[in-house]
Amino acid sequence: QVQLEESGGGLVQTGGSLRLSCAASGRTFSRSHMGWFHQAPGKEREFVAAISSSGSITYYTDSVKGRFTISRDNAKNTVYLQMNSLKSEDTAVYYCAARTTPWYPPNPGVKDYTYWGQGTQVTVSS
Repeated sequence: QVQLEESGGGLVQTGGSLRLSCAASGRTFSRSHMGWFHQAPGKEREFVAAISSSGSITYYTDSVKGRFTISRDNAKNTVYLQMNSLKSEDTAVYYCAARTTPWYPPNPGVKDYTYWGQGTQVTVSS
């Protein structure tokens, strides 16, 4: 089992930056592919970024390419999401999630992720 806890959310102005962290407990973290999702009020949970278990492969949704960077430190059991050039449409609750299904496809969808954190709120104000 993997337990996940996000941190690092907050209020930031348009164009600002935040770094989200997701601390994991459990012995399977280093074998898990990790993903970040976000969910705005009244909307479905959407994929943001994913990173393979080794950290060698990353994948992003088009709207965050060039602005967000996903990374992980398996020695610290932590995955990160560096968010730069934030926009108002990035406002949402951000969740990290873990899966052990094969990497491809890199965005299999919400249902393929087994473990989820409680989420952290990111609010971007103009």
